[in-house]
Amino acid sequence: MTMKGGQRKNLLYTNNILCILLLQWLDLSLVKSAKVPAIIVFGDSSVDAGNNNFISTVARSNFQPYGRDFLGGKPTGRFSNGRIATDFISEAFGIKPYIPAYLDPSFNISQFATGVSFASAATGYDNATSDVLSVIPLWKQLEYYKEYQKKLGAYLGEKKAKETITKALYIISLGTNDFLENYYTIPGRASQYTPSEYQNFLAGIAQNFIHKLYDLGAKKISLGGLPPMGCLPLERTTNFAGGNDCVSNYNNIALEFNGKLNKLTTKLKKDLPGIRLVFSNPYDVLLGVVKKPGQYGFQVASMACCATGMFEMGYACSRASLFSCMDASRYVFWDSFHPTEKTNGIVANYLVKNALAQFLH
Repeated sequence: MTMKGGQRKNLLYTNNILCILLLQWLDLSLVKSAKVPAIIVFGDSSVDAGNNNFISTVARSNFQPYGRDFLGGKPTGRFSNGRIATDFISEAFGIKPYIPAYLDPSFNISQFATGVSFASAATGYDNATSDVLSVIPLWKQLEYYKEYQKKLGAYLGEKKAKETITKALYIISLGTNDFLENYYTIPGRASQYTPSEYQNFLAGIAQNFIHKLYDLGAKKISLGGLPPMGCLPLERTTNFAGGNDCVSNYNNIALEFNGKLNKLTTKLKKDLPGIRLVFSNPYDVLLGVVKKPGQYGFQVASMACCATGMFEMGYACSRASLFSCMDASRYVFWDSFHPTEKTNGIVANYLVKNALAQFLH
């Protein structure tokens, strides 16, 4: 039987459509099969979802006005009026709208299986930094993670747990406290190290930590950089000589350290077979928001929403909450050290697009 030209065209057209649909299905199924099943977080207050609520420290935020814009207006221990960057990242990856704190007894392994934070506000790479306010050091966060692996194995079964561990995205975000809370505030490290030597010391700890994570099965890792530390309201408030502008010295330190962390990621990708390591740098996007707040819908960048907006954080925000701003979305910073939920969302969106999107494929 011979086929007419029109019939041949229709058949070709139909075949092409079927091929396109098949390719789309295959592409979607590949993305689905390679999807990140969980996000596991290590770090400081930038990513602490409330672990410090359950240890003996003054570095807490589980009280009003913190969390007033969180789901149900609940102060969870996040150092913001609402969600933090890792919550937005989890949502962007299609997992869940927020990542719970490991030490919070109101959550269990079924919730932790898709995402958990071991982070502790006021900690750093340096153990001496965590000692300042008696918070959870980075090595202890790793011990909690090992405990978590055992719980995950019992909950999911060893095979599924191992798959989750391998495909999970690990986010590391800390370092600011090592400089602002420790090196430049407390005598000790500054007498032992020059700023450059201290950066190398911290980068060495970061390298060892990533090696240990890798040995425990982690493959997809995001190493976070420092924000423009000199633009935090606390630093601007005390910069009398500079007319309350950003402190350039602190910003330069952040830039230098970020450069070393970026080089470290390049090195480790060569040293560790199969690792997918990225450097997630919040510096430029946050500096852009601070320098031109109006372009992002903000009205205030030099002062924070909480209390007078100049130097308060933690309990100082609670005591002076009557003075807090009415609408945090107008402010870049929530307290003198931490961004508002809106800023966290902007930073998270930038990091997903510019560093983390590759983990979706």
